[in-house]
Amino acid sequence: MAIDVLTRTRGRIDKYFGVSSNGSTVRRELMAGTVTFLAMSYVLAVNPSVLGDHGVLGELGIPTQAVFTATAVAAVFGTLVMGLWAKYPVALAPGMGLNAFFAYSVVLGMGIPWQVALSGTLLSGIIFFILAVTKVRERILNAIPMQMKLAVGAGIGMFVAFLGLKNAGIVVANDATFVALGDFTKGTTLLALFGLVVTVAFVVIGWHGAVLYGIVLTTAVGMVSGLVDMPEGIAALPRGLDETFGQAIIHLPDAFTGQMIVVVLTMLFVDFFDASGTLIGVANQAGLLDKDGKLPRAASALAADSVGTTAGAIIGTSTTTAYVESTAGVSAGGRTGLTAVATAGWFAVAMFCFPVFEVVAKSGAVTSAALIVVGVLMARALGEIDWQRLEFAVPAFITIIMMPLTYSIANGLAMGMLFYPVVMVAKGKIKEVHPAMWGLMVIFLGYFFFLAE
Repeated sequence: MAIDVLTRTRGRIDKYFGVSSNGSTVRRELMAGTVTFLAMSYVLAVNPSVLGDHGVLGELGIPTQAVFTATAVAAVFGTLVMGLWAKYPVALAPGMGLNAFFAYSVVLGMGIPWQVALSGTLLSGIIFFILAVTKVRERILNAIPMQMKLAVGAGIGMFVAFLGLKNAGIVVANDATFVALGDFTKGTTLLALFGLVVTVAFVVIGWHGAVLYGIVLTTAVGMVSGLVDMPEGIAALPRGLDETFGQAIIHLPDAFTGQMIVVVLTMLFVDFFDASGTLIGVANQAGLLDKDGKLPRAASALAADSVGTTAGAIIGTSTTTAYVESTAGVSAGGRTGLTAVATAGWFAVAMFCFPVFEVVAKSGAVTSAALIVVGVLMARALGEIDWQRLEFAVPAFITIIMMPLTYSIANGLAMGMLFYPVVMVAKGKIKEVHPAMWGLMVIFLGYFFFLAE
C-alpha cells in the first residue's frame, strides 16, 4: 500500500515538472538541487556580512540575525516560486553586487536608512513584475546595447572584488595614493589570503560548492588560530524578522524622492539584465532553449524573479534574483523545477543554523574570498566587449572603472549611460541610439545634479 502511494506520488511529480520528458529522473533532480545549494549557500554568510550591523555598516546596517533569516526565507520563497511556477532549475537568493549597491552606495554613500532602501527594492520588484508580464520587457532589452549590458556586469564584478580586497585588508586606504597594499604580516590578512588561495584552487579544479568549501576551510583555520570566534551553538530557531518584516511597506512614502528614483532605476536595471542573462545561460546549458534560441516561459521565469525581489524586500533583504550558481545543479543533471524545489528545501533547513553562519558573517577575512571570486566570475564579461570599436569601448570602460573608483555602482552606471549617446553621435551613428537611451541619459544627468545638491 505504502509502495503504491509512493509510486503514484512520484508519478504526479514527474508529470507536473516534466521530469521524464526532459530526460531526467526524480532522484537526479533532487541531487542536482543539493549541488545547487552547496554552490550558492555562501550567501547565507556573505549577505549578513554586507548588510548586517556586525559588518562595515555598523549601526547603520540591518540587524545581522534578521538579515540571515530574511536571506534564507527569501531564498526559499523565491526559489519555490521559480520551481513551482516557471518550472526552471534555477535558484534565487539576494544577489551579490546588488547587496553591495544597497549597503555601500545607498545606505553608506547616500545616507539613506536601510528601511527606505528596502522600500526602493520593493518598488523595483513591483516595476519588474509589471515589465515581466508585458511586452515592455522585450522593448527595454532591445533598447540597451549589448556592450553596455556586458559593461555593467563586468563593472559590478570589479566593484565586488574591490570590496573583498578591502575587507580582507589586502587593499587599504592611503593618504598619498588613495589606496595601497595592506600589511601581509597581520593575522586576519594572512587568513584572508589563505582563504583566497584555497577558494581559487577549488574553483579552478571545478568543485561544485567551491566557494562554500573555501569558507568552511578558512573558518576552521581561523578558529584554530584564534582569529575567528567559536560559534555558541549549532542550531537555533529563526529570529529577527520582527525587526525587518514590513519595513519596506511602512517607509514606502519616503521612497518617492529624486534620489530614490535613481536608486530604484539602478536596482531595476541591474536585476533586469542579470536575471535575463542568468536565465538564458542556465536554460542554454540545460538544453531548454527552443529552436530559435528563445527562452520558453520567459514571462513566467522573469515574473518569478520579480516576485522573489518583492517578497525579499518585504521580509527584509536586498534584491533577490536568479543565481548563476544554478548552472552547478544543471551540470549535475537538473532539468526541471524540481531541482529548484530541492534547493529551497535545503535553504529551509539552513535557516535553523544561524550560530554557525554568524561567526562567518562577523569575519571579513573569511567572506572576502567569496566576494573576490564572485567578482572574477562576473568580470568574465570583459572578454565579450568589442574593445576595438571606440564607440563601445569608451562608455564601457567608463562604466567599469567608475564603479570601484567612486565606490558606487550607480555612479558607474550613470556615467556610462551619459557617455554612450554622446560617443555614438560623435561617431555619426545617432540613428543607432534607441530613443529610450536618450531618456535614460536625461534621468542620469538629473541624478548627478541631485548628488551635487
